[in-house]
Amino acid sequence: MRILTIHADYIEVEPKKQAIKDAEVLAKQGIERFEEVLVVFTAVEDGDEEAVMAERLAHEASAVAEQVKAKNILLYPLVHLTSKPSKPSVARGVIMKAEELLKARGYASAHSPFGWYKGYTLKCKGHPLSELSRELHGAGAATVPAKAGELEVVSKSLQQENALKSHFHIMDLDGNLHDVEKFDFTKWPALNKLATYETKKVRAYEKEPPHIKIMKEHGLIDYEPGSDSGNFRILPNGRLIKKILERAITDWCVDYGAFEVETPIMYDYEHPSLKKYLNRFPARQYVVISDEKKLFLRFAACFGQFLIAHDMVFSHRHLPLKMFELTRYSFRREQSGELAGLKRLRAFTMPDMHTLASDIPMACGEFEKQYDMGLEWNRMMGLETEVAFRVQEDFFNEHKAWYLGMVKRGGKPILVELFKERYAYFITKFEFNFVDSMDKASALTTVQIDVENADTYDINFVAQDNTKKRPLILHASISGSLERVIYALLEAEAMKMAQGKKAMLPIWLSPTQVRVIPVGDKHKEHGMNVLKRLLERAVRGDIDDRDEPLGKKIRDAQKEWVPFIVVIGDREMETGMLAVNVRQPEEKKEMSVEALIAVVEKENHGKPFERLTLPAELSKRPII
Repeated sequence: MRILTIHADYIEVEPKKQAIKDAEVLAKQGIERFEEVLVVFTAVEDGDEEAVMAERLAHEASAVAEQVKAKNILLYPLVHLTSKPSKPSVARGVIMKAEELLKARGYASAHSPFGWYKGYTLKCKGHPLSELSRELHGAGAATVPAKAGELEVVSKSLQQENALKSHFHIMDLDGNLHDVEKFDFTKWPALNKLATYETKKVRAYEKEPPHIKIMKEHGLIDYEPGSDSGNFRILPNGRLIKKILERAITDWCVDYGAFEVETPIMYDYEHPSLKKYLNRFPARQYVVISDEKKLFLRFAACFGQFLIAHDMVFSHRHLPLKMFELTRYSFRREQSGELAGLKRLRAFTMPDMHTLASDIPMACGEFEKQYDMGLEWNRMMGLETEVAFRVQEDFFNEHKAWYLGMVKRGGKPILVELFKERYAYFITKFEFNFVDSMDKASALTTVQIDVENADTYDINFVAQDNTKKRPLILHASISGSLERVIYALLEAEAMKMAQGKKAMLPIWLSPTQVRVIPVGDKHKEHGMNVLKRLLERAVRGDIDDRDEPLGKKIRDAQKEWVPFIVVIGDREMETGMLAVNVRQPEEKKEMSVEALIAVVEKENHGKPFERLTLPAELSKRPII
């Protein structure tokens, strides 16, 4: 079941036309007005059980009503919230039963006419909790559905997270906590958008995010119609960008002291440690049946790395001990309505690092170091991010000064979510969130302190007193999923274009760093010589040797965001100098080949380098 709740000053509902054969008989004609009301738009889905979902709907509606202090509730059937509606008779039964349950709880509840096309006028109150969306599951949601093609498991933790009661605050640079509704966001508009996104929890996009158009137009990444939704084909230039990011984040983690491993992508669902962990991790899983054994596709590297840690022999002298894997791929069966290009997908590359620590002080020390790594990584990527801490309340109160130190290093206020009870295995986590052009937030860097899984996986180390003890475990992804990093890079450039600025990837990530464009056939040989010198010095260059007008060649290079466009004509052949169109800052310069190489080498310094895998001559490239 899917619901959208809106706390409204009023809603006026007018039945227009009967929509189904067995539509409800109207008790009243004309417009009916409900004031100071919580409107609960509701879509019952195929497979929902009437009695179970009526109870869930009543529970959720009353929980939101309590939060917004509403006494009146209107249940409004809206089948368009889902692509897989239940039978009308089931939906009607859920609505009617939920209405009775709400009345029994003391609410003035009603429903809009079932089975009718309706017009409505609504005035939303506009506070942070006035618009909320939810997906509700019945009691059996943690089992494998019987329908073929819908093998999915929803963890108990995810269900608990959906019902979690937590409180959001803004922590300023002086350590003060402010209610989100009362904080002055004038200087912090992106933080305001993150806070709104987290409190309202409206995840679905109203229209296609702009990065999808960009990734297609640039021939980077596209949908794969032959696979499940949320799986993509990564084309040569997209693969090049992703490969550079893979090498960069792997080098970061190995340089930090992590040893690299590789683990399977599927595991036995009945393995006792794994089965317990599945219900503590807030994610949906794909399930695979093999020889009547139920397996699940991993949604993180935790399983394999924890099983390795279980079999290792190590002592306090080895701690902190770090393990890293670049998981290509991890799988999460995200809801279809929440899939959004590279922001939220079902198969993704996640750089997963786990750190084993002896105690809370060591865990906090590593957590803080990884926080600083997140700051540095996102600055290197050129991405503006907003930080959110999610913390069990008692732990936050004990360590408030420690959190403040990290906030000050970030240099701006942060969002803090406090929860009384743990719904998963961690006591604290942080996220570096990118806010896109449609005001949706996405977690990039994230680190958690895990206090459960050493017990779950029977992981021990030998302490100084020669006894066995359980380590704490930090889950870290310094970059976040690499597909999401690309999403953030493209969305950031989309926002620049909306402001009339020229878009461009960082030079070290640009597939073509320099394009050589000969004016005519007689200039091609000289252009090839220039290109050869570029390639010998680890500059990603190519040459537009197509029989196209010069203007079209330049426009095509500009559409591809090529940082440096070199035009070769008579003068360049005579002088040996280059006429260079620089994309950022936008200017034309005369440069020697060596000077141009030096500029690119400076941008590439300290970053991984990969060569183009497409032919250097554009005339030899297929249209992708």
